Amino acid sequence: MTDTNAFVIENARIVLADSMIERGYAAVVDGNIAEVGEGMAPERGINFGGDLLLPGLVELHTDHLESHYMPRPKVRWDLTAAVMSYDAQIATCGITTVLDSLRVWREDGAEDVDGQAHELSAAIDDARLRGLLRVSHYLHLRCEVPMPDVVEDASALIDRPDIKLMSLMDHTPGQRQFRDPVKLREYYRGKSGGMTDADLDRMFTRRLDFHNRYASNNYQQLVALAGKHGTPLASHDDTTAAHVEQSISDGVKVAEFPTTMEAATRLHDAQVKVLMGAPNLVRGKSHSGNVATADLARIGQLDILSSDYVPSSLLMAALRLPHVSGEYDLPAAVRTVSKTPAEVVGLADRGEIDIGKRADLLRVHLDDDDAAVRSVWSGGHRVA
Repeated sequence: MTDTNAFVIENARIVLADSMIERGYAAVVDGNIAEVGEGMAPERGINFGGDLLLPGLVELHTDHLESHYMPRPKVRWDLTAAVMSYDAQIATCGITTVLDSLRVWREDGAEDVDGQAHELSAAIDDARLRGLLRVSHYLHLRCEVPMPDVVEDASALIDRPDIKLMSLMDHTPGQRQFRDPVKLREYYRGKSGGMTDADLDRMFTRRLDFHNRYASNNYQQLVALAGKHGTPLASHDDTTAAHVEQSISDGVKVAEFPTTMEAATRLHDAQVKVLMGAPNLVRGKSHSGNVATADLARIGQLDILSSDYVPSSLLMAALRLPHVSGEYDLPAAVRTVSKTPAEVVGLADRGEIDIGKRADLLRVHLDDDDAAVRSVWSGGHRVA
């Protein structure tokens, strides 16, 4: 192929959605996959030398942009520079489609990044329009249900065409992920250096008050808002039977980080996609002491992996998954970070290596237990 918008990849181990081609080729034309085959390519191309050819990874939940915007407590970086740095990190980790998770709540003094969803989304828009981004960026609105202004803030953003997911969260002390208030104290001491026990006591008291006053009504309004705009819903940290049944009743598409085996099993059986942390799988446990990702994988109830707070963990976890559970061969493991997350948020044009799909592709070299991302293409363009 001589067209500059076309190229061939040869001598690759190709991971398809349901099977493997141990030695094959793929052709890309005008940003899409035009041909996939087994054996020798019809013409010379980029020789993978037996490296893996994977679909670009799809990330539904990462708030890692915040660490680029505020690299140290109370230090805020240039917004556009933060977005570009974050985008570059995402790309080199093999993530070609990312839902940037933005906190949609305001609470003075509780978080390093607090209520900057409008500023961060505007910076993403600016970088996208100026052609500064390497990969596809969409938005995930993380709504803290008990916060007094959360419905107003979500309503101001929901009309954006790049919003693909809204999650309903509740980090009230004693609830869900932080049933153990000691864990919650450890969490905030780690994230917001300098908070004393007295500071935390005041914050926890305020949050309990907000929960009692606002949570129920806000939850109903947010569910209605998502339904009105056709935005897929995600639950967050479902723990009790009541949490689970509420999520199922409200048509939740994704269950983020259910905290118990029982909750995850019921959600999975109800066709809600169970999303768990890739860092949890790599580390072998939850940092909050909840159910381990590996435990769900061993019974085949893990649908989607998320890098959460470590972007490089997404590929690591997918490649380790077949060694953790016999329920997942390599194609099934790769689906948890590509095809399944893409489909659940309506991005049917990507997430697998197939004719007509978007050419979001990775070259991955394996060396024992380590994997190196050697090349990344987004829409057929080399970006890393």
